[in-house]
Amino acid sequence: FAYCTSLTSVVIGNGVTSIGESVFYGCTNLTNIKVDENNRHFQSIDGNLYSKDGKALIQYAIGKTDASFIIPDSVTSIGNYAFYGCSKLISVVIGNGVTSIGESAFEDCRSLTSIVFTDAANWYRTANYYDWENKTGGTIVDVTDASQNARNFTSTYKIYYWYKK
Repeated sequence: FAYCTSLTSVVIGNGVTSIGESVFYGCTNLTNIKVDENNRHFQSIDGNLYSKDGKALIQYAIGKTDASFIIPDSVTSIGNYAFYGCSKLISVVIGNGVTSIGESAFEDCRSLTSIVFTDAANWYRTANYYDWENKTGGTIVDVTDASQNARNFTSTYKIYYWYKK
């Protein structure tokens, strides 16, 4: 569906077991991702795509017009490219449960000026997938400044993986 700007809503059927990265890249009018309630791998919460257990935020519907979004404390990971290209969000709050943020999760979010971590201790960034998966290596980062976080995630360190020890 990449660059399908006319796509406003999508329904993920019962039999879908995997969804590739960047499948909704450039779908700037996508405001609602629905998932069949019998799907064993995914669910939709407020029109966004999550793993069935709700622990992974896989895809934010980037066409939404909301200025802010709070990632629930129940979420432990934010997927690669999860918010990529979201042009309306100004502020994101990352809940206490999040311990992993995938590559380019907030890249090209041009309006994003604030990313608040409710638990800002012990965050690391790395360009190395192995370090990210194993939570080793990486560079410790001070994530207490919400505006600096927005700059880091959208441009300076946009292609990095982030994890919390």
